[in-house]
Amino acid sequence: MRKAYILFTVLLWALPLRLLPASPLNATNGIRWDLVNEKVDAQIEQWPLAKVLEGIATSTGWQVYVEPDSQRTVSTRFRDLEPAEALRRLLGELNFALLPQTNGPSKLFVYRTTVQGATQLVPSPIRAGMKAKSPKPVPGELIITLKPGAKQGIEELAKRLGAKVVGKIDELNAYRLQFESEEAAQKARDALQDDSDVSSIDNNFAIDRPERPELLGISSGPGFSLKPNVTPNTEHPVIALIDTPVNGDGSRIKEFLLPGISVTGDTGSTPAELTHGTAMAETILRSLSLSLQDADVTKWRILPVDVYGTSSATTTFEVARGIYAALPSGPSIFNLSLGSEADSPFLQRAIEALHQKGILFVAAAGNQHVATPVYPAAYPSVLAVTAGDSRGNIAPYANYGDFVDAIAPGANVVFYNGKYYLITGTSVAASNASGKVAGYLEANPGKTPGDAEAAFSKEPKR
Repeated sequence: MRKAYILFTVLLWALPLRLLPASPLNATNGIRWDLVNEKVDAQIEQWPLAKVLEGIATSTGWQVYVEPDSQRTVSTRFRDLEPAEALRRLLGELNFALLPQTNGPSKLFVYRTTVQGATQLVPSPIRAGMKAKSPKPVPGELIITLKPGAKQGIEELAKRLGAKVVGKIDELNAYRLQFESEEAAQKARDALQDDSDVSSIDNNFAIDRPERPELLGISSGPGFSLKPNVTPNTEHPVIALIDTPVNGDGSRIKEFLLPGISVTGDTGSTPAELTHGTAMAETILRSLSLSLQDADVTKWRILPVDVYGTSSATTTFEVARGIYAALPSGPSIFNLSLGSEADSPFLQRAIEALHQKGILFVAAAGNQHVATPVYPAAYPSVLAVTAGDSRGNIAPYANYGDFVDAIAPGANVVFYNGKYYLITGTSVAASNASGKVAGYLEANPGKTPGDAEAAFSKEPKR
């Protein structure tokens, strides 16, 4: 059983966000949010803060987070106010920040000092009864791993099965096959069960693309002073970032980046975009900078590995493919700020084989606030990181449970192309943890990734 969480204490700042409208609630008294006209009405008398926030959550559909122990009694009446002014009237001296989301409800943070203090989720009837979807395999696909010295090549096997080879990992002798239908894939699975050339037959699972950071209205913009060590003949340890594309131009991270790898072909990203991968790279470096304290240079480099391209999702096969494509660069840490509830034995074996060689894998625990395992974080050979505060409180959006090893800050402000963005979630927590581990290794020459894993998980991996 994994249990006691390790805290990665990394200081983060953020200021209020630009406000967006949300859905209306038809009510005579209380709070009414008019999405169409971007106006807010309120008529409340002696409401405690908790009731006000629940009213906001119910009338907008937002996920509302508040700093614990925040208190306020509200009496106010107004009509047709802009959202920003309405929140100022409702929240008084409390600060607020709205984080729009493209793939889910917006998040409103209410806090006294910093946005990271807003960790308590306000209950809302809108979320009642919501259930997680069961993961399903990618239809019409199989992952076939051939035994060493197989008599039959993959092209011959695919032709016999009526399949198309759309991906391969030479180091694993593994192949991604596509069939005309799910029925054809199932027939192929049945036909291969007793094939002496086949080592394993696995399903392929989708992993959704992480959300992009959201633009801040204004921010003081925390930074880092770390610079890359460019001393000749210096060996550079590597963190492989398995993620969306990374854009170095327009960011302070450019000098730390190795030439990127894409397993999907054209990334389709432009320098104007702040991608999730770019935000994770800066988060890693900022955490590394803070963990090194007085040091102003580092030997570490980041290897961007794009496993998404322009798609809205990747697959467990492509994640494994990205991992193995990174190996020639010699990474000692892999950061996986992604995941799903799909347990892939294929991906687990691929990671375990490298973990046994001393490579450390760090992954995000998921953002549903449930104990349901998320993979690859839940694999025993992976350091699973959830989001929380310095007191050990898990963030109300973050997953928990026996599979989680560590807690790290789940928010970061990222500077890109002259603008500031806020990103939250266990993706950020995993990146903060990767930076912290890298700092530990640089500050302790002779320590191995395995030593770092033992230090930060308290319990040996199974």
